Amino acid sequence: MKKPANPAVPRLLRLKEVKEKTGMATSSIYAEMAAEKFPRPVRLTRRAVAWPDNLINQWISDRLST
Repeated sequence: MKKPANPAVPRLLRLKEVKEKTGMATSSIYAEMAAEKFPRPVRLTRRAVAWPDNLINQWISDRLST
């Protein structure tokens, strides 16, 4: 049986999920990160990164409130 997720620990989103959630293209995500207008990912391995869902959700909320 699967344990319920701990709400204090953010879920990590891979690039595909971030793109689906934000509606942005890969190049736009990285351009916004370079301009320091989009959250940076955390490194999972040497070649894999992911974004904490709480940071992506906050970024979306901030965009909706402006």
